[in-house]
Amino acid sequence: MASSRKNMKVASKKIGTHNGMFHCDEALACFMLKQLPEYEDAEIVRTRDSKVLDDCDIVVDVGAIYNPKTNRYDHHQRDFDATLNAVCPDLTKNKFNSIRLSSAGLVYAHFGLEVLSETLKKEKKNPTTECLKVLFLHIYGGLVEELDAIDNGIPMYAEGKPRYRINTHLGARVHRLNPVWNDPNPEHDDVLFGKAMQLVGSEFVETVLEGYNVWWPAREIVRKTLEDRKQNHESGEIIILNERCSWKEHLYALEEELGIEGTIKFCVFHDRTGDSWRVQGIPVPPDSFICRVFLHKDWRGVRDEELSAIAKIDGCIFCHASGFIGGNKTKDGAIEMALRSLKAAQVNRE
Repeated sequence: MASSRKNMKVASKKIGTHNGMFHCDEALACFMLKQLPEYEDAEIVRTRDSKVLDDCDIVVDVGAIYNPKTNRYDHHQRDFDATLNAVCPDLTKNKFNSIRLSSAGLVYAHFGLEVLSETLKKEKKNPTTECLKVLFLHIYGGLVEELDAIDNGIPMYAEGKPRYRINTHLGARVHRLNPVWNDPNPEHDDVLFGKAMQLVGSEFVETVLEGYNVWWPAREIVRKTLEDRKQNHESGEIIILNERCSWKEHLYALEEELGIEGTIKFCVFHDRTGDSWRVQGIPVPPDSFICRVFLHKDWRGVRDEELSAIAKIDGCIFCHASGFIGGNKTKDGAIEMALRSLKAAQVNRE
């Protein structure tokens, strides 16, 4: 008897979604669910038949019901207004704009931490709980939020300010996988939907791995640099990156997290070749060249020996004409350029 039970085939789980033209949000929702051990062998059932959907273990993007207790994740109801801030308040702390979730956002909100953990586990990565929580927000803002906004028809700008960014154009690429009107021998919709899942899945995994392998380590470097900033200068207004990395995005987020918004005025770091050092003023808005403090006005547009003579600092290489960035042959020289500029700015304020 025990042997016969052992050989019995266990019915696979079923993930329900709608048939017909497919979109990016349900393709990603289905892909994410299949990263979970519970649904990795699940059958994708594409239908609008309510009786068939009722037989599914979980349903996304169809059925006009949002109820996590019954595993129903549709967002097309008139009264639907769930956002990531509303579903995950402890994680987001109101970080994001109030953009309604699509089926991708709903699945991500409810299962995202586990999906990220399983995705990284398959790549033999072992993230900490803190890493997963921070990556959860990073992946949403860099990928999922765009899909939520576009699927719900949310305007990109409100009162001249961007509500979200389009980073991937993934929705447009998925749309092109649908059958064209004049194809005499189109592939079956379900086959094409499988290709859509592969497309969004590869983008999702690539984004998660980039986040873990590149983005997260850079964040840790910037965090350590901020925590140690007063060892570089008593003012705490200069950070020195002994290890070159992408730092701007992390700087603003970590300043807010540490309660020191607007404190850092200059960042000193290796140039790309590693042969010299750069000193850059911190932009007021991240994407601008308007700095909290510029390099000394007398140096702007001057280079090499002439600059060193004017600044009375050995090893100067250049100062940009706008004063937002300069270079020196040594780290100490670059730090001195920052210090002199800070002092000049303070004198001007007085």
